[in-house]
Amino acid sequence: METTGTGKQGPARGLYLGLFITVIAVLAYAGYITRQFAGLRKLQSEMVDRNRKDSLRLLRIQNDLNSIGLAMRDMLDENEPYKIPAWTSQFERLHTDLDAAFKEEEVFADAARTVDQRRYLSQSLGQFWDASDRMFALAQNGDERVAREQIRDTLQPRQATLSSAVSRLLVQNNEGEEQAAARITGIYDRVQRQLYGFLAAILLAIVVTSLYLIRANRRIFAHVADLSSQRSELAQKLIATQESTLRHISRELHDEFGQVLTAIGSLLGRAEKQLPQNASLRADVLEVREIAQSTLNNIRSLSQALHPVLLEEAGLENTLDWYIPTVGHQTGLLLHYEKSGAPFPIDTVPGVQIYRVLQEALNNVSRHSEAKEAWIKLRFGANQLEMDVEDHGKGFAPSNGQTGIGLIAMRERAGILGGTLNVGPATAGGTVVQLRIPRDKVEVHGE
Repeated sequence: METTGTGKQGPARGLYLGLFITVIAVLAYAGYITRQFAGLRKLQSEMVDRNRKDSLRLLRIQNDLNSIGLAMRDMLDENEPYKIPAWTSQFERLHTDLDAAFKEEEVFADAARTVDQRRYLSQSLGQFWDASDRMFALAQNGDERVAREQIRDTLQPRQATLSSAVSRLLVQNNEGEEQAAARITGIYDRVQRQLYGFLAAILLAIVVTSLYLIRANRRIFAHVADLSSQRSELAQKLIATQESTLRHISRELHDEFGQVLTAIGSLLGRAEKQLPQNASLRADVLEVREIAQSTLNNIRSLSQALHPVLLEEAGLENTLDWYIPTVGHQTGLLLHYEKSGAPFPIDTVPGVQIYRVLQEALNNVSRHSEAKEAWIKLRFGANQLEMDVEDHGKGFAPSNGQTGIGLIAMRERAGILGGTLNVGPATAGGTVVQLRIPRDKVEVHGE
């Protein structure tokens, strides 16, 4: 949509003229450039791309070998809680991945790679896995001491040898890429010398057009920045209004309905005492009293969920101690809560925002992640307060770049406190929500 308001004699005619001149100049130069780059394209596709793909496979192989080396180091640790046979599945996975990587690497390997080099890699890898199988067989038979000796004396040296061989191949690839880069540089130098004249011819048109576009874009970006600022301000006002409304509803539920139900329970209690023990009405009064008490408990829970009065009375830390087990019981999630660092008092207003972020994060876990448990970590740092909520469910994947209103609200709440909120994939799969708030924005001052 055109928003510059320039009319019929605005930017369109000048931009079309500049585009026409540029296209004519490019077409005039295209034939020469095509011929020059034909050889460059062939060189890149046959050597550079192949070397790059081969290097990627070699890096994958090297990474698997490093993983094997780390695993063997842990296997030699006698304080390691897992016995050697427990590493069998990991070695089998790495075995499969290494075999696949070596097969893929052979497809892209440099044509100058000798048959002896290929044979050496294949034989070395086969000897390593044979020794690995023997080592695991010893461990399965209960002779872990001999198995560890075989790791130190045989497996580790062979793993180091394989890693060195792969490193040498990577060096060879790098040398090949350097040679190809030198040839490519020569082609570029020839093209560059003639390109300067072409660039000088169209530079003026590009500069004039760019300056014009920059001026128009500055106005557009200034308008967009203003809209973004208004949006953020509106979001913060909506959050404040929401909290005020929830606080009012929470107090109404607690004060009005809570008092009414408390009075009803008290009246039913007195009525129960005045009825004879064998009166049939006594059981009905008792049942109604229990219903009133259950309703009162539900209203109190709903009141706390809408606005945790406990935040104002006991602070964020105690509120989370109450809330996390409660929401775990309500949702059926197994919640692991961990606190670390030296606690410091959190002001009520930022405490509400942090509580809401946790509330929304756990709602997302319960509704969308399909996970059965989650991990909450609260860290009191020297300079900031950190809170992580992690699950190992199906992960976070918004469709078509869309973001839910809950995530927007969490980020706005973090922004209100001058902090940041990141949502991304967890290391072990699933999603992790990371909230970081500066300590001076949340701590109660003067205490």
